[in-house]
Amino acid sequence: MIVLRSILFQVLFYSTTILVMLLLLPLMAILPRRTLWDRFIMLWVRLVMLLLRVVVGMKVEITGRENIPEGPLLVVAKHQSAWETIALLPLFSDPVFILKRELMSMPLFGWFLAKAEMVPIDRSAGSSALRGMTDAAMEKIAEGRQILIFPEGTRRPPGAPPAYKFGVAHLYTTLKAPCLPIALNSGLFWPRNQLIRRPGTVRVEIMPVIPIGLPRGVFLRRMQDTIETASDRLLEEGLQELGPNAPTIDRSAAAAGDDLSP
Repeated sequence: MIVLRSILFQVLFYSTTILVMLLLLPLMAILPRRTLWDRFIMLWVRLVMLLLRVVVGMKVEITGRENIPEGPLLVVAKHQSAWETIALLPLFSDPVFILKRELMSMPLFGWFLAKAEMVPIDRSAGSSALRGMTDAAMEKIAEGRQILIFPEGTRRPPGAPPAYKFGVAHLYTTLKAPCLPIALNSGLFWPRNQLIRRPGTVRVEIMPVIPIGLPRGVFLRRMQDTIETASDRLLEEGLQELGPNAPTIDRSAAAAGDDLSP
């Protein structure tokens, strides 16, 4: 039954996403970015969350909304799944993702990312990519937007060793904006590179902001400890809920990894 519901969701997800993009395509040239985002993209987000709830049986529980401040913000989130790239958007008034450049080149999808003024990064360009990302992020912060970044750089399976990058510490010290850590367990329910979508409750925990002005090393360690401690707890809660439907977690690998990757 889980497999059949997963297939049905995939069919509905991709078909409705393509349909929405095609319908909105003529409006991209005439509507302001905020109008397109607030009225139409958020409608698509709600539709996806509805499909997950009705077709898959996947719900969401978010705690710590009171920790989200107004105004410009650096948001650092655990990244286990495509789920958070959709579900976290409604939490913020004017979010902008830092994402890999290849996504911007995709037909339709990339055009909407460009219209939303997301910040692309060429991960093969080294230090020049970091400078370009920082300059673009500073412009967005000056506009009062919220920068969303996944500090491990890519999706990591639940329980995988942490692999936080120093680039996020550079952003933190340069942007001089408060940093909001977010933990989650979405990879248990929407695993990367798999068809399966599991029913259950995705849990998201929004922690108190990390204040401006910490040294880079202190910030990076505090951010990692905050996100990983909460994510480990949410992982255990998710495994308990899933019971026999839970995926296998490689705990030996999880216990081994604690290095902060450059």
